[in-house]
Amino acid sequence: MKKIILILCLFTLPFVSGCARIELASHFGKKMMGTHAHSKGYYKIGSPYRIKGIKYYPAVDYDYDKKGIASWYGPNFHGKMTANGETYNQNDLTAAHKTLPLPSIVRVTNLDNGKSIIVRVNDRGPYARGRIIDMSKRGAELLDFKRKGVVKVRVKVLEAESRMVAKAAQNGQDTRGMEIPMNKRSYKTPVRLASESRVIPGHIEGGNFYPDPVISEYAVGTPKVFIQTGSFTSRSNAMKFASSLDKYGRARVHSITIDGAKYYRVRLPAPNITAADGLLERVLADGYKNSRIIVD
Repeated sequence: MKKIILILCLFTLPFVSGCARIELASHFGKKMMGTHAHSKGYYKIGSPYRIKGIKYYPAVDYDYDKKGIASWYGPNFHGKMTANGETYNQNDLTAAHKTLPLPSIVRVTNLDNGKSIIVRVNDRGPYARGRIIDMSKRGAELLDFKRKGVVKVRVKVLEAESRMVAKAAQNGQDTRGMEIPMNKRSYKTPVRLASESRVIPGHIEGGNFYPDPVISEYAVGTPKVFIQTGSFTSRSNAMKFASSLDKYGRARVHSITIDGAKYYRVRLPAPNITAADGLLERVLADGYKNSRIIVD
């Protein structure tokens, strides 16, 4: 078993209050605020929309808990507007998701090394097949996959926290930075926001404040990557379909029961994300349009 390393991290000036705010501000002034100063954003769910032929249905989903592949985005979007009207800052702990309400609070865990952080979803995307969340540059750095570019993750909505930021945004409040105290070891749900009154140890980089990380460890398993090409209610039909995929490798049939009904999912195993991307392109090009990457 590997271990989850929970990175507990605070950063950016707007959420440091009391004497901490005064002391930091006196040294770094407006530069500390960066692109945050003029765009607080708003609450948004949104109507169904279509990207690259695929339709997405934004909705409130406090039970959301999925494994998949994370990517990250940064310099090309830094300073531009997010889907909920904020100014994107690649150094914040934020993320993009295709359907969750904006803002929402999720925990993202790197399933390769166990590192985990809490981030605030404030943008839409990613739209590459098989990707379930797009992390900020800072999030990718803390989860230790910035250089690699993509990684297997678990994304879980934190209900109490998501309800809290949703209500705040609906009331016209600025939710930027609300994810910061949620990454503290002393954090308890629900959090009492902006309650810090001490100077947090850390450093300044590129006009942003980064605290020293605190690390905790937990146990975690190792998931595998598949291309799911079909789902059937008949096992015989699933087996027949699996046998037709021999040119891609040995397909496997996985059974699952949902609401009392049994389904048989046909999956092609892949050794890693790069191989899965290539295999997905092949099966899509051959007409298996419902195929997608699965981490399980």
